[in-house]
Amino acid sequence: MKEFVIQRYRADAPASNGRQTLLRIDDEGKVLFADHNAEAVLGYDASELEGVMVQRVLASREDDPFAPVNRHRIESGQNVLVTFRHKEGFFYTASLSLRISMRDSDEAARASITQQEITAMDPRLLRFGESAAGFGIWELDIASNRITWTEGLYRLLELQPGTNITPEQALFYCQSNQGRIRALFRKCARTGASFTIDLDLLTARQKPVRATLNGRALKAGGRVRKLGGTLVDRTGEMQRDVSRARVERILSATTAASPGLIAAVDTHLNLLHVNAPYANLFASIFGRTPRVGDNLSQLLDKYPNERHLTEQLWQRAFEQDSFVLDMPITQQSGEWPVYEFHYRRLTDNRNNTTGAVVVASDTSSRASTDGDSEYRYRHDPVTGLTNRREFTTRLRASVENRNSSPDHCSLLYLNLDAFGHFNHLAGNGACDRYLRELASCLDVRSRPQDTLSRHSGDTFALLIENSTEPAARKIADDTLNLIRNFVFEWNGHQLQTTASGGLLIMGKDTPADPEQLLGQAADLCHDAKTSGRNRVHTAHAYRPKADNNDSNQYVDQIRKALDQQALILEFQRLKPLASITWGDHVEILCRVPGHDRQEQPLQPDQFLPAAERFDLAKRLDRQVIMQTLAWLDDHRLLEPRLKYCGFNLSLASVLDDTFADFMESVLRVSDYPAQCFCLEIREAHASQHPDEVAVLCDALHRIGCRIALEGAGASVESYNLAARLPVDMIKLDRSLMLRLGEDPVQQIMAEALHRIAQDAGKTTVATFIENDDILRKVRTLGIHYGQGHRLSPPRPLAELTPVAVDLATGRLGG
Repeated sequence: MKEFVIQRYRADAPASNGRQTLLRIDDEGKVLFADHNAEAVLGYDASELEGVMVQRVLASREDDPFAPVNRHRIESGQNVLVTFRHKEGFFYTASLSLRISMRDSDEAARASITQQEITAMDPRLLRFGESAAGFGIWELDIASNRITWTEGLYRLLELQPGTNITPEQALFYCQSNQGRIRALFRKCARTGASFTIDLDLLTARQKPVRATLNGRALKAGGRVRKLGGTLVDRTGEMQRDVSRARVERILSATTAASPGLIAAVDTHLNLLHVNAPYANLFASIFGRTPRVGDNLSQLLDKYPNERHLTEQLWQRAFEQDSFVLDMPITQQSGEWPVYEFHYRRLTDNRNNTTGAVVVASDTSSRASTDGDSEYRYRHDPVTGLTNRREFTTRLRASVENRNSSPDHCSLLYLNLDAFGHFNHLAGNGACDRYLRELASCLDVRSRPQDTLSRHSGDTFALLIENSTEPAARKIADDTLNLIRNFVFEWNGHQLQTTASGGLLIMGKDTPADPEQLLGQAADLCHDAKTSGRNRVHTAHAYRPKADNNDSNQYVDQIRKALDQQALILEFQRLKPLASITWGDHVEILCRVPGHDRQEQPLQPDQFLPAAERFDLAKRLDRQVIMQTLAWLDDHRLLEPRLKYCGFNLSLASVLDDTFADFMESVLRVSDYPAQCFCLEIREAHASQHPDEVAVLCDALHRIGCRIALEGAGASVESYNLAARLPVDMIKLDRSLMLRLGEDPVQQIMAEALHRIAQDAGKTTVATFIENDDILRKVRTLGIHYGQGHRLSPPRPLAELTPVAVDLATGRLGG
């Protein structure tokens, strides 16, 4: 913003004799202010100039003060002669100089606020304030009994400003309280007491107006000489009050006519509205009648279980637009009707949550007519959840729909740990109440598209639909945490337990029979329970073969090796191909021992499918790493030579949020630096879960570990992953290497991957080098490292020894 001084210019007269005016102009050229001399200099009244562009009073563009040639001269302090156009059409020359220049962003820092006396204020500003705020100012001279008004008060009564009117005529516009107004005036004049009174007025045009009359004494020499005050328009508030009262009457009549239960709360669970059926039923159950303004949590302070469930239901209503659930009206013992609850979130005009409303209707008539009713046919009688019959129907439908759509679904099978102890502690009745309230809590926290079911006494199942595998794993973990933190109070006892779960991920080989799926999930749950409880075991669904004896035998061998920390570890060297590199580069391989010494150890292609199916792959990964680090710590002389030690990761470890924390904890106590170790992630897993892999890479890099993309080249996605995935090493896939020596297409693909990796600053490894032809070809392509039987076959980890060094004191290493 800039303030310019404009002065008429005459060559034959001194500069100080010319008439001048002040214009305040913003950076876009709009006139913000003109003083009272504008008409004498420019021909325009100040009010005519405010808000118009300055070009209106200029003769041409060259006269624009914001033109580059003029702006530089003005800002340097020079006066500029420009030609102006008078309102009457003639042109004249004036001198233009800069008085104030400020940037909008600096205005707040340099501005100041000072008090201005009313007598010095522009009358137009007072009129604007009265018009905008809807008030008028009055003053009464007691000696002359003369009242003066400002224009705002005339406008409020819809009178022509300046209309002659007596005080008695003014009181005519008051519909009531005329006598009280006279008394207040007399008391204020006699004692000096201020007053405020609300009035209902009828204007000159017969318009109803709500206003507030304020008055106070104005003293001089210790005596009241005058009275003054304001008349403030409150019509808008009156109209809002009338509208609010009308809405409240309609709402009260509507809810009173409804046989259902209706209540509304704010975000602090204070009741905003409650109808009679809700209040009466609440009073019959809990002995306290809720009223508007009461807090639901405080009303239920003597019923902690009910309070906890109620708070969870309303909290879910605040987070979701709406949801519906069926449940008994209370979790108290006894036969209570089942209600259908419809919750809906309340929002303001900015979509901020202000509360929620619930409408509940009694469905017991349709649920309890006879034993073979539709409701009892599909629902569990204790918890109100779907039963096993209905769950298998929905599971079959979900599997069939999944086969024709890209959406994912999973099955979580849950069994409560040590639930039988509750029977001895509290009895069957308390157990049923525990199950009913736990079911309500789980149902509230589950997603609307998922199905929760109770299958038997302490067994539940959750069908997770439209969810990726990582999201399903998180839902399973959250469900176990919810059960673990759930506390049920009964006669001084706190019933609390954990749960074991089996999470079955649906895939291409998912059988269509829901009973087979439930059986596989139950096996996973049993495995989790026997492994220590309070955990979830995850696996992918599979089509069972005719004979699973081998698979069961492999699982027993894996569990025995894990429990005894007796995995057989081997290593295979990575040899440099493009240049000589000092140090040992090895990949750790795992074998599972047989039942006895004569039996051959299990190879990865034998035990890995069983380990993944029964959620043992994550334990295998961690056990391999811990055994390797323990062995390395016993061989300290390897520390300076070991430059690369690679471990293969299963999908379970890739999707495990705690794996990076595990690596950090075991490396913190190791004598070997973290950069020695590399975690190898399969290309198929990286393409299927790119976000989770990227997060894992970042976490491992922060620790100091390296990451390798194993199996690159198995799909077209490999080239994109090799370029953008934050890994340090690219290991070419076996399918790409086996025909490298004879297939030119494979050579082009391998060369392309190598160049992409090299441009991205990554190292390449050619795996499965089995003969001299493949070895010559990978050396021709410039690949950095090679791995395979041709270079170095797998050998027991015990044979990984430091190089021998002959010293005067004897041989070291070897």
